[in-house]
Amino acid sequence: MVTATEVEEAQRAWGDGIVAISAAHSSGEDYVGMAKNHIDTLYAYQISPVLFKPTMAAEQQFRPTFEEALSYFTASNGVCPEDNGFAINGWTNVRFENQGTILNESTALVMGNYFFTSPEGNEVKAEFTFGYMRDSNGALRINVHHSSLPASTN
Repeated sequence: MVTATEVEEAQRAWGDGIVAISAAHSSGEDYVGMAKNHIDTLYAYQISPVLFKPTMAAEQQFRPTFEEALSYFTASNGVCPEDNGFAINGWTNVRFENQGTILNESTALVMGNYFFTSPEGNEVKAEFTFGYMRDSNGALRINVHHSSLPASTN
């Protein structure tokens, strides 16, 4: 059975990866290589279809391939011209607030809000749904990632 602790560890790894990619970009390190590793180790692209709907994607809303995910995170490969590189915005922290979790034998679904801390210390809130599946080594991999900005009340 997938546990809540495993889900929280997977979320922490995802957030830490975004922060590490941002830091590498800011310091002139190999942020593209870090992003490739982030996607390779945390997403299920090698073993399953991945349903990825990023927050800031409008023209090409869905990212079913590794290269499209890399474009979203780093804007380094020109696959999706609208991308500005979400993971290279200088984020210094990512924290999750889970609203609900569904745990199964080899899968999990979780939704809630996550908060990205800007270099100035401001938090940007987004809503998320992540789906996880176990790989052949028992690690959780993301096979569903939907993210959106909260609806405006104006």
